[in-house]
Amino acid sequence: MKKNVLMRTFGMGSLWLMGLVALGCAKKPAEAPAGAGMQGLPVQTVAVTLTPVPQSSEYVATIKSRRSATMLPQVSGILTQIRVRSGDHVKAGQVMMEIDPHQQLASVEAARGTERQKKALYDYNTVELERQRKLFEAGVTSKDVFDQEQQAFQNAKADYESAVGLRKSQEEQLAYYTIRAPFDGIVGDIPVHVGDFASPLNSPPTVLTTVDEGKDLEAYIYIPTERANQVRQGLAVDLMDTSGKLIEKTKIDFLSPEVDSNMQEILVKAPVHATPEVLRTAQMVKARVIWSTTPMAVVPVLAVTRQGGQSFVFVARQQGGHTFAVQTGVTLGDTVGNAYSITSGLNVGDKVIVSSTQFLVNGMPVMPMPGA
Repeated sequence: MKKNVLMRTFGMGSLWLMGLVALGCAKKPAEAPAGAGMQGLPVQTVAVTLTPVPQSSEYVATIKSRRSATMLPQVSGILTQIRVRSGDHVKAGQVMMEIDPHQQLASVEAARGTERQKKALYDYNTVELERQRKLFEAGVTSKDVFDQEQQAFQNAKADYESAVGLRKSQEEQLAYYTIRAPFDGIVGDIPVHVGDFASPLNSPPTVLTTVDEGKDLEAYIYIPTERANQVRQGLAVDLMDTSGKLIEKTKIDFLSPEVDSNMQEILVKAPVHATPEVLRTAQMVKARVIWSTTPMAVVPVLAVTRQGGQSFVFVARQQGGHTFAVQTGVTLGDTVGNAYSITSGLNVGDKVIVSSTQFLVNGMPVMPMPGA
């Protein structure tokens, strides 16, 4: 009896183990296809389109005033007063400096004394001529005496007029000892000091200062002769500060007919309308001369990566139902705002990845975001 029960129990256990084995074999998973389980990195993309890009060259420009004066002494002497400072605004005729005039004052006084002396003699000869004329008409004096008096009068008149001219000349010379502003403007650098000897005879002549009107400014730009066949009046010019920030857009309105023999460059000028607070005379700025505009592909600056001196972008390309980041070499052109122009490496319609580029490697699965 017990033997039958044991045999029955062993048979049931064997059937249970066989069932477990069969169940395990039925639930063995199939092999997944390669890459099916890889998660794509979410990215944003932009489609490449053609955008008008200016073809330009960048030069250094000097700002100059159309009305600018370099103040040089017209007489020699010691500077006794400097009444202005660099950067001061002056009015036309305002006294700026004075040169010691004592020697010239003495010359003026001497000329005035000579004039008074000649005037007295001239007045005497005027009266004497009239007296001799009456005596001659009355037959009291001879013709020779009257002629001699006429000659003395003419000599006295000439001497007096010469003395008047000399006095005026000395007074005008005296005015040169006072340096006045030629027009309303801004005082430039003052390289001289009180006590310096100033003279127009120095080599080079003593520069006292400069006065610039502060308006009607121009940008002086020198263009290499290689561009001679391209430069013309009306070309657009972007003036920028040293950091590249745009100051003003202008156009070339003057083209020199001659080539600078020393630099082998052509001078062009462009009007500047910026206020003196923005641009000053003799200031150096960047000038971008725009030769033409060409449709080109552009990509945001942040989309460009560099490696070993080569520039790359990541392009989202589809393959086998999945999207991958493909590293693509590009040749950069000029910057256009916050974007680079691309001269080669991309085609219209390519989807360039513009986000998370620091995490990308070539061939990495990506997932373009909706609307990207």
